[in-house]
Amino acid sequence: MRRRLTTRRGTIRTMTDPDDPAIYQLPVANQLPVFLDQHREMILGLLNGLTEAEARRSLVPSKTTLLGLVKHATFVEQVWFSEAVTGRSRAELGIVDGPDESFALSPEDTIVSVTTTYTKTVRASRAAVDVLALDEVLLGNRRGPLPLGWVCLHVLRELAQHCGHGDILREQILAQRSELAS
Repeated sequence: MRRRLTTRRGTIRTMTDPDDPAIYQLPVANQLPVFLDQHREMILGLLNGLTEAEARRSLVPSKTTLLGLVKHATFVEQVWFSEAVTGRSRAELGIVDGPDESFALSPEDTIVSVTTTYTKTVRASRAAVDVLALDEVLLGNRRGPLPLGWVCLHVLRELAQHCGHGDILREQILAQRSELAS
């Protein structure tokens, strides 16, 4: 998941790191997708090297699991970049009605199936907004009209929050794994 960016010198670079000095002076419209993609990669990275059982392990009273976080991130992308952009209902898009339901795992959900769906959804999200300006108003969200820039910042906030949750859960899972190996 790398984005091609044009620098002031006209060269094309592939980047996922917003801390790369080459993007410091780019317009926010070019920086924001890099931050979003970095956090999208971090969400997927939560599942790297885990077993199916570890990805489904529940360590908190809520439905939050690492696999559930990635499934929820798919919901977030669909709500904000499919529903809000197109105005199609959640029922039409085939997504659950609310965020709590988006964490629920079915027996068919696997690391491969959930990450594949997330990756395809991210691709669709990019395609939906790549032609829009950040100040373009999206009419399809339940809250009413919202500028794309606000939507992108909201998704970034969601992804950052869930990356933090996931880091803690992953740390606990890996600690349990090493305890069992000792």
